[in-house]
Amino acid sequence: MRRPPGYDMLKRARDLRMLSPDAEKRLWRALRNRRVAGAKFRRQMWLSGYIADFACIEAKLVVEADGGQHGDNADYDALRSERFAALGYRTLRFWNNDILENLDGVLQVISDALPSPSHLPSAGGPLPLPKMGEG
Repeated sequence: MRRPPGYDMLKRARDLRMLSPDAEKRLWRALRNRRVAGAKFRRQMWLSGYIADFACIEAKLVVEADGGQHGDNADYDALRSERFAALGYRTLRFWNNDILENLDGVLQVISDALPSPSHLPSAGGPLPLPKMGEG
């Protein structure tokens, strides 16, 4: 049986969602449902041949949660960011320990990188941010 185009990438994205590290899970709980500046984020989105951890299509913003393995893959990460930039996306990268230890600060940087909520499609407005430790 033939697989449809992109099947392997979709399967990989599903696998990544299921095997996400704690930092990615925590960040996703904070980003989902338009909780940050009213922006709609997608998780493990296929973009330009790569899978972005989180992406806001309307704001053309990619958010990457990087674990220790990314210290050894700086060239690969730079290439990914360049490919995203070629599509007009800006990439923000955060170390997993920053997400776990300073989620409020990470969310503030993400919020500051987004256009004002009035420039994003409305879906009832942003939800309140979860408090540290909730979630």
